[in-house]
Amino acid sequence: MKAALWYNAKDIRVEDINEPKVTPGRVKIEVAWTGICGSDLHEYVAGPIFIPVEKPHPISKEMAPIIMGHEFSGTVVEVGEGVTKVKVGDKVVVEPILACGQCPACLKGKYNICKHLGFHGLSGGGGGFSEYTVVDERWVHKMPEGLSLEQGALVEPAAVALHAVRMSKLKAGDKAVVFGAGPIGLLVIEALKVAGASEVYAVELSKERREKALELGATAVMNPAEEEDVVDKIKALTNGGVDVAFEVTGVPAVLKQAIDSTTFEGETVIVSIWEKEASLQPNNIVLSERTVKGIIAYRDIFPAVMHLMTKGYFPADKLVTKRIKIDDIVKEGFETLVNDKQQIKILVSPK
Repeated sequence: MKAALWYNAKDIRVEDINEPKVTPGRVKIEVAWTGICGSDLHEYVAGPIFIPVEKPHPISKEMAPIIMGHEFSGTVVEVGEGVTKVKVGDKVVVEPILACGQCPACLKGKYNICKHLGFHGLSGGGGGFSEYTVVDERWVHKMPEGLSLEQGALVEPAAVALHAVRMSKLKAGDKAVVFGAGPIGLLVIEALKVAGASEVYAVELSKERREKALELGATAVMNPAEEEDVVDKIKALTNGGVDVAFEVTGVPAVLKQAIDSTTFEGETVIVSIWEKEASLQPNNIVLSERTVKGIIAYRDIFPAVMHLMTKGYFPADKLVTKRIKIDDIVKEGFETLVNDKQQIKILVSPK
């Protein structure tokens, strides 16, 4: 089968490899669509971050080169002995978590902060940039009637956004700002609508992404390159600052802006993955009794995301801007996302 393998930063190769085999308790999926994630882009530009290169991942037992792709949907084509959750022919999405099940976090059900956390498609074990992949039954979710396989490829990134909002202190009627209106930032705007935020602001350099934020329901958008002081503008619009800021850029200077944009006792939620360190002045937090929280991935949320999708939230028709074949994944996928900020979400078909 065809698969896209990460060898090193700026070195992803489409190769012919053996199809994975089903074993007891596992499910074989024919992949339909896989999204290129911001995390994938980080690995392409500046990796390795999650990808194991010096020693095998403790759960997958694999190291680079590994098959990439963790935002995907597909159809069940084979099930292993003992599988009861899904059957051949079911349309499914995969929660691409690798968790040990034995560390203190896992034992408390918080598998997304597992001591050995990894991701199917980033840490070995297979991935969605392939014709077929095999995963443990636990992580396979049957899609509701009426959802397309293309929509299914957005379940994973939407789960990140919904988890970020769920983990925040935001209550219905509160005000929020999202720094960064890339795919996850736009999905955070959608999740904030679900949560009942009264005002949602977006800060984004790209004109096309600012327009998309407005289309998805943002109250107002700002270009930080044009505003004299984006923090002052947010405070003026919100009478003192937002209740919760979401940092979704991974840009060091933006973290300070996010914190400063909140009111007293405000909260900043860091959603992005970072390539380098960021500095901050603790007094900005201390003197206003603010809080800063980090979130990673999601837990126990895929069914809720798919239910919301059946109600019209997280719409693929507004977020997917390009569809490509796996043979074109580097030039038309990764390189396009690096150079063209008009793109929001690119989906890859393995055939």
